Amino acid sequence: MAMATGPTPTVRLRKLGIELRKLREAGGLTLEQAGGRLERTPSSLSKIETGRVNVRPRDLRVILDQYGLTDQRTVEALLALARDGRRQGWWQPYRDVMSSSYLDFFSLEADAASIQTFETLLIPGLLQTEDYSRAVIAAVPPAPGKSRNVDQLVTVRIARQEALTKPNPVHLWAILSEAVLRQEIGGRSVMRDQLKRLLEAGQRDHITVQILPYAFGAHASLDGPFTLLEVSEPTDLRIVLVEYLTSALYLEQDEDVRRYTVVFDHLRASALAPKDSLALIADAAEER
Repeated sequence: MAMATGPTPTVRLRKLGIELRKLREAGGLTLEQAGGRLERTPSSLSKIETGRVNVRPRDLRVILDQYGLTDQRTVEALLALARDGRRQGWWQPYRDVMSSSYLDFFSLEADAASIQTFETLLIPGLLQTEDYSRAVIAAVPPAPGKSRNVDQLVTVRIARQEALTKPNPVHLWAILSEAVLRQEIGGRSVMRDQLKRLLEAGQRDHITVQILPYAFGAHASLDGPFTLLEVSEPTDLRIVLVEYLTSALYLEQDEDVRRYTVVFDHLRASALAPKDSLALIADAAEER
């Protein structure tokens, strides 16, 4: 079976891989046993299940037949995922300036139905102004021996925000530590404009902003920021993203996702109500 390869799993390939793993496990097959039936190596099947490679529709039919899938609606849905698995996204022209882990994130973000994020020091990228983004990106030194095109990176960050303005926008729930409002990035004018943008965003129907005040003290995510992404069509997919300086960690196991969901629910209960949060943001903007 020939496969199309690529460095970054798209949402469609992730979904396809998850469904194939579920079908294999439901049939009581290990990767070795499934590989024997399909005359494939366990490694090649594993790459399909993790979304790292695509499988041609005609070969997918063989796999689904071996796994005993007879429901034609499900078969057609999975075939559609395989056909569109490597469909180009807006981020493809920036492959040379972004790491594969961040390209992976853009794919998830673009197709997400909902995003829940907790930030400790920064305005979420989806809500940043161009000047604020530029100040954030310029503040981080490039890796030793490498250079960065700050303008390109700013362009990428702003392009991501289409997820909030497209016809069926993502539902964003952002919980921000009060430190996000106080950390002066880019100067007073840049911060004032950024806080006004945050205030305006929090008034939209599909965006909720909450502030976790200093006065609350110890909270459920002292370990740091994280993002929960949910994609609901055509198959459910929930992923946790934890970012690092040079890469990002994706958690897809049900146990991990449930754990972070509980933490986010605790943060939501601890933070100020959305109305009170917007009032605090307005006060912070007026102070500049």
